[in-house]
Amino acid sequence: MLLREIKNIYHSELDAIYSKEEVNSFFYLLIEHYFDLERFILAIQPELVIDKKQETVIFQALSELKLEKPIQHIIGTAYFMDLDFKVNEHVLIPRPETEELVRWILDDHKNTAKILTILDMGTGSGCIPISLDKNLTDAKVFGLDISTDALKVAEENNALLNAGVKFYEADILSLDAETSAKELDKKFDIIISNPPYVRELEKAEMQNNVIDHEPSLALFVPDEDPLKFYSAVVNFAADHLNENGCLYLEINQYLGEETKQLLEESNFKTIELRKDMFGNDRMIKGIRK
Repeated sequence: MLLREIKNIYHSELDAIYSKEEVNSFFYLLIEHYFDLERFILAIQPELVIDKKQETVIFQALSELKLEKPIQHIIGTAYFMDLDFKVNEHVLIPRPETEELVRWILDDHKNTAKILTILDMGTGSGCIPISLDKNLTDAKVFGLDISTDALKVAEENNALLNAGVKFYEADILSLDAETSAKELDKKFDIIISNPPYVRELEKAEMQNNVIDHEPSLALFVPDEDPLKFYSAVVNFAADHLNENGCLYLEINQYLGEETKQLLEESNFKTIELRKDMFGNDRMIKGIRK
C-alpha cells in the first residue's frame, strides 16, 4: 500500500479527534519510530510502498490513537531534556513544563563547584533526577516514589541512559515512618517535587488521553485538600535541606499563591513563583534559611 494513502487514512480517521497538525505529527513520528523513515520521505518518494507487515503495525497504531491512547505509550518512549525515556501506563508522560523546571534548576546550579546532593520526591519515570544526574557533574541524585511499577520504569531508564540515580520506594505522606527510606534521612542541597496536584473538579478541563491512560495516583488530589502533598514535601524539605538549600516545585496553576504561602509559613526565603511557557503559574522555588 502507498504510504501517502495511509497518511490520508490517518487524517480521515483522526481529524475529528485531533488537530490536523497533531495527526501529521503522529504519522511522521510513527514512521520514523517503526520504519526509520524521515518525515520528508513522501516529498522525495511520493510512490513509496510499505509491505503487509508494516501496514499491520501502522494500522494497529491508528486503532490505538482512535481510542485516544497517548502516542508516547504507543511507541513506548517520551522525549525529555534531549533524552528518550521509557514510559507506560504506570508513569506520567513528561511534560514541557517539567522540562522548564529542570532547566531552571540547571541554570541555577550548573556552574557550582560543590558536589550537590539532590532528591526528587515522586519520581515517576525518573525523568527529573536522571536529567539532573546527566547534566550536573558528580552530583549525588536520589529519587523516591510510592509506586513499585513506576520505580521499575525509573530503574530501567536509569540503566538505559547510563545514569547513577538511586531510587527508593516510599510514601511522601509518611516519610518519617518509612523504614525503607532511612537512607534518605540526610541533608540535601536541592529537593524537587512534581507531586499530584490536579483537583477532582479540574477533570473536566483534561483530555481523555490523560484521564484514561495515565496513572490517577500521580495526578489527582481531593478538592478539599489539594495541597496535601505539598505540605508534606515542604515539611520534609524544611528539615532535610542544608542551609541555603533550594526547594523546587511544579505546581497547580490555580494555587500558586497558596503554595507560596506554604513556603512562607515554613520559613523559606527568596521565594520565587514562575510562569510556564503558556503564562500559567507553574513552578516555585524557595531557599531554606
